[in-house]
Amino acid sequence: MDRLTLSHIDEGLDSSEVAELCFLCRDVVTRRRLENIKDAKDLFLRLEEKGLLQNDAFLRQLLYTIHRADLLRVLETDSRPPEETDASPVLSDYRKTLYSIYNGFTTENFEKLKFLLTDQLGRRQMELSKTPLDVFAEMEKSALLSETDVSLLHKALQECDQQLAITLEEYTQGRQQRQQFTLPPDVSMDIEVYSDYYTLTHNPRGWCVVFNNEIFTATHLSNRKGTQKDADTLKEVFTRLGFQVKIHNNCTAEQMEKKINDLGRINFTNHDALVVCVLSHGEKGCVFGTDGGKVLLKELTDPFTSGRASTLAGKPKLFFIQACQGEEYQKGYYPSSREDEKQNKGALQSDASIPDEAVLVPELADFLIGMATVEEFKSFRNTVTGSIYIQELCKQLTIAARRQEMDDILTVLTRVNREVSKGEYLSHKQMPQPNYTLTKKLVLKFV
Repeated sequence: MDRLTLSHIDEGLDSSEVAELCFLCRDVVTRRRLENIKDAKDLFLRLEEKGLLQNDAFLRQLLYTIHRADLLRVLETDSRPPEETDASPVLSDYRKTLYSIYNGFTTENFEKLKFLLTDQLGRRQMELSKTPLDVFAEMEKSALLSETDVSLLHKALQECDQQLAITLEEYTQGRQQRQQFTLPPDVSMDIEVYSDYYTLTHNPRGWCVVFNNEIFTATHLSNRKGTQKDADTLKEVFTRLGFQVKIHNNCTAEQMEKKINDLGRINFTNHDALVVCVLSHGEKGCVFGTDGGKVLLKELTDPFTSGRASTLAGKPKLFFIQACQGEEYQKGYYPSSREDEKQNKGALQSDASIPDEAVLVPELADFLIGMATVEEFKSFRNTVTGSIYIQELCKQLTIAARRQEMDDILTVLTRVNREVSKGEYLSHKQMPQPNYTLTKKLVLKFV
């Protein structure tokens, strides 16, 4: 590979990222050769020794795994024709799974992990471990962690973070499935693997438009404290997912309708998808503008049908609605039908108003409408940390985007349903509800 290109990449990597790359390379470069590496240039020399930089395939995998899309573009500026090699080295699922788990650690959980493993690895080694990757490396040195044995780490993760434990379980299940179904070397599969997936190739992917209604002039609707937290989190997550985010604050019903219709008139040829998020009060079949005027859910989706927005035809259109859909409170029941009586009052409010007649959302191709709650019931919002649904949605989108597995949006929303339904809000329950007419799988990754 071109040394100038490698030098540019080296300049863009900080010491922590170099350490991450070294960990990812532990399967292809010996532990001893990875010691005392000070910068990326040292690592590139080790990879050259192993013939791993004859082309940029392996380096691309490394940069993609650590989410450095900007440095991937540096590789694209290399004008030299790529050299070909008969073997394309790949990062192991095992190594990528450990990296994904590392990315999900909080400082508190990392300290708990070190405490749990002190007896097996020793206090001094735990004190010297500055990141979860250091701990994983020490476990490998002590033969306590390997591609075929992750049991000790799984046991520790169950105590630290259930979601990270699930990530490791999915790796184990996938490995078992691959062992059960391995094609002979002379047999190939004539299947277009990605034909079932929506294509996401443009950068930006498209628009993510957020209607964030906090201050209401209508006397029967209270102000929605905490909604700014939702808007900020949505902007952060969808920007990382490659979308161009636009936030409209405190819109009347008429303003919301105008902005939606204006959006529907643009040319979506160079867009892969559309995301619209509405944070407001609502009732069955509609949301409210700050003036108390109603905007039907149908009026939000109609401008983007194939007939009205032909350049969006065949592309996914996602709508996430944080608003009540009625006045009822959901109850929670134990399997024995004992009503849950525990209290968890907190700083929670509901996004509700006076109920009215239902308005059905049309079932049109390639739409997904994620509702914070099922019809007839309230949804909840913490006045400090944001709404229960939007915060969990953003959390699960982030987890899926970091994982190596191709988790589609319906898998993500199922996890959102599960996590939200576990909670208890002002002594009541909340159950989100996705409705969709998607025709393919949609996988959202960070770019």
